[in-house]
Amino acid sequence: MSSARRLPPLRSLAVVGALGASALLLTACTNADTTRSSVAEAAQTESPSPTGTDTQSPSPTGSPSMNEDQTERKDLVSAMKVTWDKAADTAVKEVPEGKLVDLELKRVKADATASPTGSPTGTASPSMPNPAPSEGAPEWEAKVAQSDGTLHRIDIDAVNGKVFRTMVDPDQDPDDKTQVTEWLDKAKQTPEQAVKAATAKAKGTVTHVELGDNDDQQVVWGVDVVDKSNWNKTTVTVDAANGKVLGQKVDKD
Repeated sequence: MSSARRLPPLRSLAVVGALGASALLLTACTNADTTRSSVAEAAQTESPSPTGTDTQSPSPTGSPSMNEDQTERKDLVSAMKVTWDKAADTAVKEVPEGKLVDLELKRVKADATASPTGSPTGTASPSMPNPAPSEGAPEWEAKVAQSDGTLHRIDIDAVNGKVFRTMVDPDQDPDDKTQVTEWLDKAKQTPEQAVKAATAKAKGTVTHVELGDNDDQQVVWGVDVVDKSNWNKTTVTVDAANGKVLGQKVDKD
């Protein structure tokens, strides 16, 4: 027979009298105390020491390495000597009354040395006024629009600032030209004003400025800014009509 408290069982119920009852009570209390003491000791032995847990520090880990895109941005921006605004001024001067609609920092491709007019490589011409940088070198690729929407591509060496290639965009159709003129008509903010608004939100080096429209059919400037502290890129969207920042997105990949 046992009680609900799980105390040690009584061995005899034949003892009668106050002395017997007192002896049984004393025995029960003594056994109960012994049982509780044993349980407590067992619990202390089995439970992990809290101080042991605290003294175990996690193994140190190094700072995360840069991914491929971050490494590419670091290499490209570090090699660049000509800032976006100087490249923009150079590009616009190549097209009479032209307006900048796109400017992006890139690497020179293998076909950059091929003259669109068929002039021999290394020979100065209106389309190839200066020798092209070596493949993989940094360049600013600009697009400048005439008043009728015709786009001219201007390639500028991002190290010495010289134009090494100019050409009319061969892929434009009449609808493309019309769209460009509509964007320019609605864009009251210059590229410089758009960049100023963008870099007030995201500090860093400007690597791309582009005029276009968003999903709401608003004409906007998209400005890419690279943070040299972590080499992430932030794209800031600026309303081309009033200069308000509509949003920004950080690209960590």
